[in-house]
Amino acid sequence: MKNLNISKDFVVINSEKRAFVEEFRPSLYTDIGQKYSGFSACELIAAYEFSEDWQNWEMHPDGDEIVILMSGEVTFVLCGNGNEQRIVLTQPGDYAIVPRGMWHTAKTSTKAKMLFITPGQGSQHKKM
Repeated sequence: MKNLNISKDFVVINSEKRAFVEEFRPSLYTDIGQKYSGFSACELIAAYEFSEDWQNWEMHPDGDEIVILMSGEVTFVLCGNGNEQRIVLTQPGDYAIVPRGMWHTAKTSTKAKMLFITPGQGSQHKKM
């Protein structure tokens, strides 16, 4: 059996709660959207590393997203109903739950790595 590493692979948990490993590739999101019926009742588990603020906002209308800090420091900015909330994650293991339908982005001035558990169906993105 192949060694698995969340820094290199994505995991899709389908509607039947079975886990499938998907290797990263440029067409990943398009491919898995087609393979898993547009993410209907699926979650995507992935780790991302970044060292500057996100350039987009995102929102997941079909469920709450869980984001877990693995290293670095990140401020999550949540925006809904005209209110802005900031959640500062400073220690490995700190996490935030982003409520369904809440626009959010991340800000950092250091190299940070996070684990995301995302309800993928219907996810939306917009430029800042």
